[in-house]
Amino acid sequence: MATTPRNLALGVALLALTTGAAFAGQAQRQPSTIVERAPLTQSKTLVDSYPATDKTPGVVATVGRGDSAPTVLAAGTIASDAGAAKADENSLWRVYSMTKPITAMAAMMLVEQGKLKLDQPISDFIPAFKNMTVLVDPMKDLTARPATTPITVRHLMTHTAGLGYTIITQGPLLKEYERNGITPFSANESVEAQLRLVRPKSLEEFANRVAKLPLIAEPGTKWSYSIGLDVLGRVVEVASGMPFETYLDKRIFRPLKMNSSYFTVPGKDAGRLVTGYTWVGANRVPLDPGATSIFLKPPSFPYGGAGLVMSAHDYDRFLHMLQNGGSLDGVRLMKPETVALAMSNLLPAGVTYGGAVANTGGATGPMQGFGAGGSVYLVDVPGGPSKGTYGWGGAAGTIAWVDPARKLRATVMVNYLPGEKWPLRRDFTKALYADLAQ
Repeated sequence: MATTPRNLALGVALLALTTGAAFAGQAQRQPSTIVERAPLTQSKTLVDSYPATDKTPGVVATVGRGDSAPTVLAAGTIASDAGAAKADENSLWRVYSMTKPITAMAAMMLVEQGKLKLDQPISDFIPAFKNMTVLVDPMKDLTARPATTPITVRHLMTHTAGLGYTIITQGPLLKEYERNGITPFSANESVEAQLRLVRPKSLEEFANRVAKLPLIAEPGTKWSYSIGLDVLGRVVEVASGMPFETYLDKRIFRPLKMNSSYFTVPGKDAGRLVTGYTWVGANRVPLDPGATSIFLKPPSFPYGGAGLVMSAHDYDRFLHMLQNGGSLDGVRLMKPETVALAMSNLLPAGVTYGGAVANTGGATGPMQGFGAGGSVYLVDVPGGPSKGTYGWGGAAGTIAWVDPARKLRATVMVNYLPGEKWPLRRDFTKALYADLAQ
């Protein structure tokens, strides 16, 4: 098939379903005790180098240590256009799948309140999931058998429900996902116009359509990156008794003073929204200009897996709350034990997380497990993250994690697809831990 602008845009858009694991790459020496005011020389040099070498117009990173205000490392502008505003901690970025940890923590708050249980069947909240089926041969046809295990809240949080994802799923089921509009993401105006022709118009309708489709694996038996966190948004909605986006706003964003976190960016803030780019060979092409972004319009429904636009300042506030065991500035969202559980390995017995999907920069091997919407380090990494470090990333190159053992948190914001065009996630992780070891 010949490549047209629309085909190119759609292909790039599908990359928005692929996220980044939060940390990758390791330095070679064991970290020493962190000096609270250690200069972040290597980290700053790396951030500055990206606009300087035209890898991206702008980069913003925040690094928080203890309860001190985060150090902000910013370079470049929010777009390549002449006169574009400087990138800073209040610039707005498409975080795509860095939405997932926020959705998962919203559910964990309901677990703490007794309105959800980790191992509760989601059919208690979405009856359409009562009788699921599992494909016999996913690559052959849609022949399916009855599932023997119900999908639970834990399964949705940890990508072990057996659900698919457009960029991951193959064979006949992929066509069914596309036919039913199971595409919970926004890319740009032209792609969105096509996807809205078939996409569900509400979170309730989305979840009910998903429930009619067969699974790729028996629930609780396999880690496979999925739309689980999007479905979890509907569970949160039902369990809380309020719309999903309202729950996030009232229970997380407002209490944490995260005033720049949106599913729909208000027109008054359009000037802070960066332009999203895609790389086509050696050329960086605007995909979603900030001034006319699709994120200035309401989505079909709030995408709990890939829908938020946020500032680095706001994501740092979210991480700071996790670092503190559920509270920030005197406001408590969760008990310390709830946060510890959320950032522990929640995978069902016998299931392992072997690493993130392609184009994510995720580390592979037995060093990581999976918690509530993000990966979790199971061991101390020499010169890198400590055991218990939790986080995730987004398709457009963003990355965020919290290292509780060091009382450390970090966020890096860029917006280009594919996110691994440049090794920023790997290199920033390495540079930061090298700085802190000085």
